[in-house]
Amino acid sequence: MKSNQQMTDLSPDLYEKILYTFSLPKVSQQDISQLNGVYAAAPTLLYFPLIAFGNIVVGYKTLSSESGLEQTIPICNVGGYISYKQKSRSDGTAVIVPTIHDLLALVSQKAANVIICLPYNLQNLPQQLLPSLESFKKLILWFGNDEPSWYTARQFAKKLNEKRCYFVRPIDTQPRPKLAIDKGYDLKSILANAQPIWHKSITTFDDLRQDVLCDLQNIDKVQGVKWKKYPALNRILKGHRRGEFTILTGPTGCGKTTFMSEYSLDLAMQGVNTLWGSFEIRNARLAKTMLQQMAEMSLENNLDKFNIYADAFNKLPIYFMTFHGQQNIRVVMDAVEHATYVHDIAHVIIDNMQFMMGMSDESKHMDRFWKQDKIIAEFRNFATKYNCHVTLVIHPRKEREEELTTLSIFGSAKASQEADNVLIIQDKRLTSLRGKKYLQVAKNRYSGDLGIMVLEFDKTKLSYAQKKKAKSEETKEEKETFPVES
Repeated sequence: MKSNQQMTDLSPDLYEKILYTFSLPKVSQQDISQLNGVYAAAPTLLYFPLIAFGNIVVGYKTLSSESGLEQTIPICNVGGYISYKQKSRSDGTAVIVPTIHDLLALVSQKAANVIICLPYNLQNLPQQLLPSLESFKKLILWFGNDEPSWYTARQFAKKLNEKRCYFVRPIDTQPRPKLAIDKGYDLKSILANAQPIWHKSITTFDDLRQDVLCDLQNIDKVQGVKWKKYPALNRILKGHRRGEFTILTGPTGCGKTTFMSEYSLDLAMQGVNTLWGSFEIRNARLAKTMLQQMAEMSLENNLDKFNIYADAFNKLPIYFMTFHGQQNIRVVMDAVEHATYVHDIAHVIIDNMQFMMGMSDESKHMDRFWKQDKIIAEFRNFATKYNCHVTLVIHPRKEREEELTTLSIFGSAKASQEADNVLIIQDKRLTSLRGKKYLQVAKNRYSGDLGIMVLEFDKTKLSYAQKKKAKSEETKEEKETFPVES
């Protein structure tokens, strides 16, 4: 476009105006020339090319003056990054940051010889990017304290080789570079305090001390990602955390898949990379349900709006396994581990466990409880090893019970013992005139709080989201969902 100009070709006055408009730190045109940025006047955007191995442009990061948001084009699998190098000789160290603002903050203080900006912020680290980072002996990850950056740093370090990775601890006095420079901090001093991520198998409290302080200073982030549609779950579970293992059970036809669809969609819309394994319901049907839950309307009656919501859904970090029907646990685990590595998955949903019970090389020699225990152990170990939350849907025992409990979960006691959280959908509508359907938190290893959340289904939206109620009803709802001490 004719209105597009290289930032190095701008007049000094216009360049200063752009720094002010986009809230960028004071960086000289000479320094910013390395980034090959392009200024577009209408709409007002900055384009920064993402360079891949071999000095090839593979995409762009855009910065908007109106929203201040960064976007990446294309929306996935870009194996390039934005980099800045000082004229001085490289010492084999690179500082890795998530945003353009962070990169420019470091450039403004000449805080590091090599600075690299990731293509997708902290959402994921594309596998295609890894060869371009092989030459560095030391990588310092500076991700700030406005997200669960410690978990992300650990996850990315596994791909980058933990032994060469250091990180800037996410504490109040060491925020992300953009915030640090706004507060007048010395960025070189913060980088000098970067700590190695890798630890030996045995550690001491002295090694853990800063981690403990970090957790205490960032208690809301440690508690996990909060649901927007389920405030009652936030009060009971506190949040959705990586590395945990959750079991959901409930009677046949009670809406386990529909609830889990919305439960996981809520988190995915907040940037939680999600992998769905739906063995009972085909992916197209599941995706249709999730799309309607996101749109909050019947798309059958609003087909003219399908493309709008489909385009928005396409940008969500949701992936689907292509399995259907019975599957071998080893095949499933291979797919889950691959997706977690490539797409930085933070939440895996398996619906449901029974579809892996009949497929095993040793199936003729294993009793069904032994098979289930093996599957439970696989997912429990995976959640811990890969720091990924696993939600496993399990049918209850074939018993006519008035109320399900943790003992009602199919199989042996291992499932409820290994789980960090046990969620049970209780359906009282068939046994009582005023009966309701509700979700019961029957186990909560994180805080010990237990409680219930009433489930009122909106058929048009396919939603169990809690509706906004009058004050008198809110008081009643508080009583129904207030955590019960275990």
